[in-house]
Amino acid sequence: MSQPTNRVVRIRPALPRDAAAMTGAHARSWRATYAGLLPDSMIDDVVAARGARTARWRALLADPERRGGSFVAVIDRRVVGFVFWGPDEESEVGPATALVHAIYLDPDVIGSGIGRSLFEAAVDDMVAHGFAAAVLWVLDSNERARRFYEAAGWLPDGAVKTERRPGGDRHEVRYARKLGRD
Repeated sequence: MSQPTNRVVRIRPALPRDAAAMTGAHARSWRATYAGLLPDSMIDDVVAARGARTARWRALLADPERRGGSFVAVIDRRVVGFVFWGPDEESEVGPATALVHAIYLDPDVIGSGIGRSLFEAAVDDMVAHGFAAAVLWVLDSNERARRFYEAAGWLPDGAVKTERRPGGDRHEVRYARKLGRD
């Protein structure tokens, strides 16, 4: 785990030009985070799809009709983390519910407080957009991520799912949190 950084960290909205750097951080994070938790072949497939992911994220970030938000954490002009969120259009939680699609950090900044700042920016943005609650899905065996979410006030709400992928299944747990003033 890294120590807090003395470097200046800037959290800002993600831009289409950030897409390639975001997919690089995503690939490095997958390699470090999921080693031993998911089959190597599944990790390799995600990392190998960087080109397609970059194109998809660039288009998403350029879409003026997109609902939701995305932020990057930047140190010395280098993207070291990102978060995507949008309306939760699939769950039964309710129409005023946001979904955190992804939050990933470069392995060398995990534990530095950058993830917390990035996550708080996304939550503040959800509140500013009028969402009353939010959910996210996390790999059930990813104890570090689960501790991170719980420290931020998110709790498992009892929902689980299994995502079938080539190379193996991903068993996930849904976390939820009410947003706004307590």
